[in-house]
Amino acid sequence: MENSKDYKDWSPKKSYLHNEKGRPFVSEREIWFCAVGENVGFEQDGRGEEFARPVVIFKKFNNEVCWILPITKSVKKSKYYFPIKQDQIGGSVILSQIRLIDAKRLLYKVTTLKSSKFKDLKQKFTQLLV
Repeated sequence: MENSKDYKDWSPKKSYLHNEKGRPFVSEREIWFCAVGENVGFEQDGRGEEFARPVVIFKKFNNEVCWILPITKSVKKSKYYFPIKQDQIGGSVILSQIRLIDAKRLLYKVTTLKSSKFKDLKQKFTQLLV
């Protein structure tokens, strides 16, 4: 049996993000804590009161939306993961869980990936597509 989801606590947070929170300015390569929420099935959920998890800003389309890749604390070796360790963030980027978000979901910036690491991340993601 799957774990129960806490949608009733997530719903007011989601409403606040949509109706009241402003959008921060973001750039590609940055790692932010993001209110990804309480999701369905095997989609990555956020944790804690804010339903947040660290994510990499993978592609910024404009000041409103971007693609993000969630990060897990586990170091996993698979074509669907990219190991990461920088500043206080360690674990794996989950390449298969890319998603488009509104920048309103972004709570606070943690760090910026080094250019060379981000280039490697993009290359590994591209390999996943073929």
